[in-house]
Amino acid sequence: MKNEANRYYMLEDGEDHADLYIFGDISSWGQWGEDDPTRSAYNIVKELQAVQAPSINVHINSNGGDVSEGLAIYNTLKNSGKTVTTYCDGFACSAASVVFMAGSKRIMSNASLLMIHNAWMFTMGNSSELRKQADDLEKVNQTAVEVYKSVAKISEDDIKKMMDESTWISAADALSYGFATEISGETADGAPKQSAMQMIHDQLTAKKPTPQPTLEDFKEAMRSILKEAHKPEEVKEETKPTDGWANYFGGNRK
Repeated sequence: MKNEANRYYMLEDGEDHADLYIFGDISSWGQWGEDDPTRSAYNIVKELQAVQAPSINVHINSNGGDVSEGLAIYNTLKNSGKTVTTYCDGFACSAASVVFMAGSKRIMSNASLLMIHNAWMFTMGNSSELRKQADDLEKVNQTAVEVYKSVAKISEDDIKKMMDESTWISAADALSYGFATEISGETADGAPKQSAMQMIHDQLTAKKPTPQPTLEDFKEAMRSILKEAHKPEEVKEETKPTDGWANYFGGNRK
């Protein structure tokens, strides 16, 4: 149980799709500075490589963490051969914003934020060593720039300026910049939709009396939501068919 508690992610592999939840700091470090392999990108990568489903939904609420860990998850998703959809369910900051860019569909709600900034590190040494560390950081920054450029509608200079200023990006701005492809939570007529996180909460609190939901409660709630989301829907003549997730994350998809 200790290992489960230390993970910042959960992966559910279904027949039609898999769901990865990154709800914590992306880190290879355990508590009190002890290395814990259950927290590392290596562990996520190995589990992702074993996924048999043709598509992966990645739900993110994370302040970020290690650049190398975020890049490893991003590259694994991009090279998986799966259809990847990423959802910003709260914050996707720093390295977590890099993971968010792995989706061919990148979906935010109006109540979510991205944050991008320059890489930083602790260092010590003489003047020559410090100059080298600064040069190395510029190279690390550029890897993130290339990820953002792969989807952005804005220039590289604009991206670098936003990183210099540690910029928080709203859903509307993310959509206009190209970082997001959709904004969930609204129907075509502007009416609000129920959020996925609210649905999880409703599923959990429906189990009474449960003073504090457990990890198993969370998994059971997600299975129930996923099962309901993928029920076939009756299609009216004037509408196009939608996939199950579209009902919860942003309306009809073309």
